[in-house]
Amino acid sequence: MGLNRTIYIWLLTVLVSVSPAAHSAELAGAEDFRQHIRPILENYCFDCHAGGENKGKVAFDQFTNDQAMLENRDLWWHAFKNLRAGLMPPQKKPQPTAAEKLVVEAWIKQSVFNADPQNPDPGRVTIRRLNRAEYHNTIHDLLGVDYDTANAFPPDDTGGGFDDIGDVLTLPPMLLEKYVVAANQIVREAVPTVSKVMPEKLLVGREFLGGGVATTNRAGRPYPRALTLSYYKPAAVSNDFTADIAGKYQVDVSVMAIGKPLGDVSDSNRCRLIFGVDDAELLHNEYAGENGRPYHYHYEPDLTAGDHRLAFELQPLTPDQPPANALAMQIISVKISGPMAREHWVQPKDYKIYFPRKVPAAAAERRDYAREILAGFARRAFRRPPEAVTLDRLVKLAESVYQQPGKTFEAGVAQGMVAILSSPRFLFLDERVDPTNAPAGKFPYIDEFSLASRLSYLLWSSMPDEELLHLAETGRLRQNLKPQVARMLKDRRSEGFVKDFTGQWLRARDIETIPIDPRVVLKREGKSDPALDDNSMPSEIRTAMRQETEQCFDYVLRNDRSLLELLDADYTFLNGPLARHYGIPDVSGQKMRLVHLPADSPRGGILTQGTVLGVTSNPTRTSPVKRGLFILDNILGTPPPPPPPDIPPLEDAAKSIPGHTPSLRETLAAHRDSPLCSSCHSRMDPLGLALENFNAMGMWRDQEFNQTIDATGSLVTGESFTNIHEMKAILVKNHAQDFYTTLTEKLLTYALGRGLDYNDVETVDQIVARIETSDGRAQSLITGVIESAAFQRTRPAGGSEPVAPAKTRLRAEK
Repeated sequence: MGLNRTIYIWLLTVLVSVSPAAHSAELAGAEDFRQHIRPILENYCFDCHAGGENKGKVAFDQFTNDQAMLENRDLWWHAFKNLRAGLMPPQKKPQPTAAEKLVVEAWIKQSVFNADPQNPDPGRVTIRRLNRAEYHNTIHDLLGVDYDTANAFPPDDTGGGFDDIGDVLTLPPMLLEKYVVAANQIVREAVPTVSKVMPEKLLVGREFLGGGVATTNRAGRPYPRALTLSYYKPAAVSNDFTADIAGKYQVDVSVMAIGKPLGDVSDSNRCRLIFGVDDAELLHNEYAGENGRPYHYHYEPDLTAGDHRLAFELQPLTPDQPPANALAMQIISVKISGPMAREHWVQPKDYKIYFPRKVPAAAAERRDYAREILAGFARRAFRRPPEAVTLDRLVKLAESVYQQPGKTFEAGVAQGMVAILSSPRFLFLDERVDPTNAPAGKFPYIDEFSLASRLSYLLWSSMPDEELLHLAETGRLRQNLKPQVARMLKDRRSEGFVKDFTGQWLRARDIETIPIDPRVVLKREGKSDPALDDNSMPSEIRTAMRQETEQCFDYVLRNDRSLLELLDADYTFLNGPLARHYGIPDVSGQKMRLVHLPADSPRGGILTQGTVLGVTSNPTRTSPVKRGLFILDNILGTPPPPPPPDIPPLEDAAKSIPGHTPSLRETLAAHRDSPLCSSCHSRMDPLGLALENFNAMGMWRDQEFNQTIDATGSLVTGESFTNIHEMKAILVKNHAQDFYTTLTEKLLTYALGRGLDYNDVETVDQIVARIETSDGRAQSLITGVIESAAFQRTRPAGGSEPVAPAKTRLRAEK
């Protein structure tokens, strides 16, 4: 834009601070358009957008009246973004001066968007439910249960690139039923329903290999809990159990017969499995190949006090029969419960957490105790204290259960907890206006409980902890915002923010599942790699790529470094396998670590990381179109419109190039010959072609189909480059403000759970000005979002559009 954004905001503040008595705000805006804006548009825009010309279906001289002109906000928002990004007028046309751009932008914000810098519009309110990740984390922090939301619930829809958007997080009846089922399962797993149970010990199959058994592999992934014994090899495994008291015990054994097909030949091998306690043989069965069939056995032996040996033995019964289906027996677990005599029973695990005192005998005292427990649980689950009427209903529900014959007090309270987890107050983020902090004529603050939830679901993807709730209850959260944000970012739960935000903004989480065929990718370069001679890239490489992106973002955030290091940096995070994949020497080990790159390295910055390069490719080749679109959308904030229907495939353009296998650059050039394709591809293709030296797996290459790769190009704003080094330098030097704006819009969308519109322009501009003032520091982005009007305030009930602030007519800059 040529002028500092801070000066721009100051100018707009001055423009809207005084209202002339002779004109209404609307008339002033229309008069300003005629006197100051239309002359600028006539000079630079009317050739294509007036006098019968309406390129892009835009015409600036077709308004029927002043009101129609000022209310066409979609048109002016489109014009605003194109003007600010330097896309319009096109570079080949005469360009307005920086001062002229400033006047047009200020008029659009003031007269069309009704922006008030002193009181920015917080935007529309969208109630939203918890997405799968937030539900999982909330249940874990509330009850300590790792509930498998990925399999229990359908995938969340996305909007604006994120899966926490209220407009798409609907609640159909079938999903509501799944929430009720989940609530019952979660409470049943976490909350005791009796006061005494038999002591028990669970030994998973892996533990029968003896002490010191590794639980994770070299990549840090957990080994299966089950122990697999082949039908074809004799095996004997055991573990010890210590009985503290002599008596009758319950022993429950779970095993499973499995068989992975190795061909079309049937496998008639059989085995015998024996299980015993000390010298007593309890299980002695024969098994054939029955893939996935579970077996459960229950025994009640008498055990003396002391140590007892639990042993499995597998005996092959058909040693001469050839193996064909990899038959095996899995030892799932052995659970030992007892003594069975009630005088030896103990309180269930975590009983004191949910029932800290002894259950009273008197009905009134029981009712009060149930109210106390359910009030505390509801306060945490609802993220605010429950209303008295809600609590009354919960207590009555608990009473209706525990007053039944054979039912316990604990079972009644547990049923009340199920109701809490099935409530919209738990499933949705309940936001309310702060009645004590709403100055007249301004957008009111959300109350401090709502603020606590906005903070925790932004930085932790989970519920507020006790400290946040206590500060909200005492009305001191807002005044302690900065230290709380610092505390929350230091908490390990903030790793969820890094993983979730980068996973969606940069699509980093997609790298672990996106299809890539290494053999075909390398064949285009005349190469092969035995380590990649498979139909998919190794999972440890994919995981390391995702971690590289997450840790680079985390490093910039926690060390308050420049956000521009996300575009270009002299470091990255690697482990040995990923460094070898990239061709970077002297990095070993499985652990990811900070690596300073050589001066001539093309790496550094998110655009050259395997995540971005992989998810913007096709399974067998790169895609300059996808890569260019990614940069326009996620870095520069200027995505092209969706392609029109019936666009011919890119491969059709290659058929028009005879004599040799064309490079992607040649194919794209032929594709751009179509006027229908040219306007968008001229913006996308050069950016994507700058990354052509990186193949679909993120590996560096110099040639494809025996042709030297050409990474030269130019941005639609006119800057030329010869390689990825120069393109990254141009983005940092000339488009830092575009990147700050785009990143702010992405984070604000994620933080608010809604898409942005023209009402949010002023908020975004103020955050960007704050970032620029701090030389691009990451913390200024985080605090700017959290302290913004959009995050802190809300529209009054019933108010869908902001009230226009007082205006004065624009004065053209001399």
